Amino acid sequence: MTKTDALSSKGLVGINSRRLFVGSCLALISTSVIFGVMSAMIGDLKTIFALSNTEAGWIRGAANWGFAFTIIIFGPLCDAIGMGRLLRFSFVGHILGPLLMILAQTADNPFWMLFSGALIVALANGTVEAVCNPLVATIFPDQKTQKLNQFHMWFPGGIVIGGLLAFLIDRLPSDLWNNFFLASWQIKLALVFVPTFIYGFIFTGQKFPATERVQSGVSFLEMFKETFFRPLFIVLFLSISLTASLELGPNNWMAEVMKKAMSFAGDNAGILVLVYGCTLMAILRYYAGPVIHKLSPTGVLFVSVILAGLGLTALTFAVRPIVIFLSATIFYFGVCYCWPTILGVAAERVPKGGALALSLLTGWGMLVVGLITVPIMGWITDLYGHTKLPPQQTISCLVAGSEKLTQIQASEQSQNLRNIDKAIALVQEVTTQIEATDRLPKIKTAKALREIVRYAPETEMGRQAQALIKPADDYGGIISFRYVAALSVILVLIFGTLFIRDRAQGGYKVEKLK
Repeated sequence: MTKTDALSSKGLVGINSRRLFVGSCLALISTSVIFGVMSAMIGDLKTIFALSNTEAGWIRGAANWGFAFTIIIFGPLCDAIGMGRLLRFSFVGHILGPLLMILAQTADNPFWMLFSGALIVALANGTVEAVCNPLVATIFPDQKTQKLNQFHMWFPGGIVIGGLLAFLIDRLPSDLWNNFFLASWQIKLALVFVPTFIYGFIFTGQKFPATERVQSGVSFLEMFKETFFRPLFIVLFLSISLTASLELGPNNWMAEVMKKAMSFAGDNAGILVLVYGCTLMAILRYYAGPVIHKLSPTGVLFVSVILAGLGLTALTFAVRPIVIFLSATIFYFGVCYCWPTILGVAAERVPKGGALALSLLTGWGMLVVGLITVPIMGWITDLYGHTKLPPQQTISCLVAGSEKLTQIQASEQSQNLRNIDKAIALVQEVTTQIEATDRLPKIKTAKALREIVRYAPETEMGRQAQALIKPADDYGGIISFRYVAALSVILVLIFGTLFIRDRAQGGYKVEKLK
């Protein structure tokens, strides 16, 4: 037994590594189930609460940047606060966040209720990543990259679980939920409670190890210096923001953007593409060991971003189902190894960086996705979608829609409708602007149409408004995917350089703490 092996064995005395790994996987399933469910229901939320794509992007984005802040704060403090305490914090967040979102219909301003719930969920998700990445690296010191890939297989795995259950819930009679006084979208959110209570039980009473960095006697100052002054880490830090955007940006919008693609699946086409892709990712990550061993981690990253860029670009031009699934296969095969392999490279090549390095990588990646990528994709969707709104039909729909909403407001039915007066005001404001400028105001026009759909969904005006919005959103979403696909060009240059550099120096080499 080497000195490093002895150190690792001593640090894991009394630790149930298998139970901690299983609990970590269940905790990650909670984070990804809510991700999959929210991806599947973002269209429902837009319709129910008349959200613009930009507002929907902020809600989806909160699930990412809130995650980032938590992991950046808690990651380096895993040993100081304690892994067990932090995981109890995530448990509470996975209960409280979905509850706030479920109760959004009772609020005068549902957007802020949805946003706050998504943010609390994000804090819980970030805590799971902050704790479980260094935990897995610590309990498997000689299999870091492989085990981090297998741990992260449950992120797409959980999306599959959440996406499929959401798909099945949509297929059940809506009257079924009346007995629970909940709508189907609220039932979808409640799905996260199942894996949450399971991982809470698994972690109860367990002893957690000190991180590998602490076991090896590396000080906090050394960890700080290793993280911020290693050129390789800086390259990885910049790269993960782009790879995260390439993977999670489209996945946040996949169920919404791709629902137009396959007529036989209707509005659930996008969910099927998302579920298929995430199933493929989960399988590939589980069998990551042989792939990484054959190509080396930097080689895997180089090949992955080429495939991801090609697949995502092809997906935006695909129309026939077989071409869509082929393009999705290439895209998901490409992105599946990026996130965990970058973490693995950091753990193996910058080991003194410890939990700080891993938390900064995951936190920064999610921060960029949440605050920049996802909201900008929503904005691009609104901007380019606006160009597909036919002026005359849109104006006619808005004028007639304003009259219809006013009639609804005057009826007894309005007693059960919140904020219909604000909807009428917006529709009238947009109509007035059109008359004054002879132009459709950007973003506001689509939002006014959504208000008509929201309050008069079964009327002729509601159906007309929806018929105008749908192709506009479809087109705008496709354009947003093309913008994200362009990021792969930069990543090919970065990872290609790292791969060539490793080959020139005799191959990829793992650094071990002594």
